[in-house]
Amino acid sequence: MDMDGLLQDKNGKLRIVQELVPGKQITIAHIIANPDKILYQKLGLDPAVDYSKAAIGIVTVSPAETAIILGDISIKSSGVELGFVDRFSGTLIVTGTVSEVEAALNALVDYSRDVLGFACCTITKT
Repeated sequence: MDMDGLLQDKNGKLRIVQELVPGKQITIAHIIANPDKILYQKLGLDPAVDYSKAAIGIVTVSPAETAIILGDISIKSSGVELGFVDRFSGTLIVTGTVSEVEAALNALVDYSRDVLGFACCTITKT
């Protein structure tokens, strides 16, 4: 195997070896302001919302179990609802108004950085 993670088998075929080395980090923290109704439906989120004020917050964290903690911080810091929490992939989705989702993501990024010592990405928004 070379430094690029490429492996050559006995028949000369190349295989790619991918490894995940989990660190303490938030790799995605994104707010989707005013998403289309179809996005809620495709994600399995509550479609009975006021879409003119709606937002979806998406966070990916490592180690994955931290998503549970961040979900707790989110609901305690603002009026967001949990759309999805996965302790195996480290994915967290919250929904609420744009200001609620912004407050939740700011709170969980601040806590992760300042208390847990995580490396955190910038919160982005579309």
